[in-house]
Amino acid sequence: MTDPSARPWRDLTDPRRAGTTGDLEAGLKEPEFENLAIPEELGTVRVVIDDHKIKRYAFAHDDHAPWHLTGSPFGGRRIGHAALLGNDLVQLFTLVYAASQVVGYHTEEQMWFDSPAVLDEVVTLSGTYTEAYRRRGQGYVVMEAGATGEDGRSIVRHRGVEILKTVPGDIGGRGSATPERRVTGEVPENARVVGTLGPDVRPGDVLAPLGKSVTAEQAAVFSRVGEYVRNIHNDIGAARAGGLPVPIVQGQQQFGVLAQLLTLRSGPSFLTSGWMRVKFLAPLEVFEPFTSSGVVTDVTPVDGGLRVDLEIWARRDSDARLMTAGWAAVTVPAS
Repeated sequence: MTDPSARPWRDLTDPRRAGTTGDLEAGLKEPEFENLAIPEELGTVRVVIDDHKIKRYAFAHDDHAPWHLTGSPFGGRRIGHAALLGNDLVQLFTLVYAASQVVGYHTEEQMWFDSPAVLDEVVTLSGTYTEAYRRRGQGYVVMEAGATGEDGRSIVRHRGVEILKTVPGDIGGRGSATPERRVTGEVPENARVVGTLGPDVRPGDVLAPLGKSVTAEQAAVFSRVGEYVRNIHNDIGAARAGGLPVPIVQGQQQFGVLAQLLTLRSGPSFLTSGWMRVKFLAPLEVFEPFTSSGVVTDVTPVDGGLRVDLEIWARRDSDARLMTAGWAAVTVPAS
């Protein structure tokens, strides 16, 4: 889930330029379904992968792996986390649409991981609204976006689906209207639990789980509280105005936890050959414990190794309900 009250980085990254909401959103379109123009270019921005950005993400996800803080297998350089730029890509729409007074609902996220972003690299983000449709009384919009490095290489590609304007408390937890290839989170009896997807990987293997809880402070940092943004993820007043009892964890932050799980289990390969597609099924409140895992569904020999396909999920510990579920793939070495 994301909150369209987030506004462009060009106005918010420097506190001296904070201004007022009216200043920031002057000339931008109202985020109404009728105002969409498909296809619609959302613009291009540049983001620096600096020390602060990496450490902020590390704090928000409790992911302090040495690749990001000291050195990595990629030439010994510090690199950004796999999903570091996910939220930046989601927020590209705020370059065109004024969204300070409404809340959107992120329903699906898909990313392809082509190469890691390197410390101090300036990356370019661009995106387009490619499709819009109505379903169950809600207006949906599809964004396709990507991040490229200074040398022109692809870092990540993104495809997201969002309800443009809604009340999260009214729709959270309804589930998908089209349960294609439904992921249940069930695993085979006596399945082998694996900490690493290696050459001996086989269908039915279950990923060693990753337990988490996202604190209110972590959710606030991830959801741009440092950029003077109030939303349902970092402010209890905004959450209650949206029909929620307390702030909820952004869907993109849950996606980042699943990306962390896949990085831990498949190593550097995930940052160069990984793919994830997930649907956000139910809200997660701040401080709620949850566990992410997955099961291998297929292993296929390919050039350069073994393609491993998986079902993945994140489940609330309190009631075992799936909050996020989907699919992933990565090519791992065959020897």
